[in-house]
Amino acid sequence: MPLTCHACGTRVAAPGGLCPACWAGLELVAGPVCDVYDTPMTQDAGPGAVSARAMEHPPGWNRARGVTVFSEVSQRLVHALKYRDRHEVAPAMARMMVHAGRDLLADADLIAPVPLHRWRLWTRRYNQSALLAGEVARLSGKRLAPDLAARVRRTRSQVGLGQSERNRNVKGAFCVSPQHTGSVMGRKVLLIDDVMTSGATASECGRALHAAGAAEVDVLVFALVSGGA
Repeated sequence: MPLTCHACGTRVAAPGGLCPACWAGLELVAGPVCDVYDTPMTQDAGPGAVSARAMEHPPGWNRARGVTVFSEVSQRLVHALKYRDRHEVAPAMARMMVHAGRDLLADADLIAPVPLHRWRLWTRRYNQSALLAGEVARLSGKRLAPDLAARVRRTRSQVGLGQSERNRNVKGAFCVSPQHTGSVMGRKVLLIDDVMTSGATASECGRALHAAGAAEVDVLVFALVSGGA
């Protein structure tokens, strides 16, 4: 089969990449950004600077990083992996995630995907976040813990919900089973997901990991909706 761009299908010279037009259309997250939400800041306050949002509404994680703003090109990549069974897109996305999240990976003890509920996993047949987590672990050499967190409550889709509705929808949806508490205790966990919109899902999952004894929980995603978490 001819080599094609993962985003648009245009012929490319090397496997696993994007065509020049799609590379140019990928809106990479750039600083200065909030160290907690990875959202743009108007002034560069130096390493570790946090936004007013982070101080007023601290999430259930410590730091978040994303590769790109959720735009036309990144949406094509995410949807190809998530909805069209294009598993070959995962390594390319993961390579970019490893670069964007290199500071988080340097500190991480464990890499874990944001889990799907068993019924959604059954209907979709795979967890796209788990595919990305596996690739990130392989590329970084970090330990993968695919079943560290569990989604114990079935929730409705977050699409179309406001912030407060999203928070209520995922409240209490995650836990760490007793068999994994020993693995979590005192460890720095890096949560992997494909997209972060409001941050409600990752925040609730992070709170479950903190409650189980995690020393820190960071989040690494491919795309941030509206450039933020």
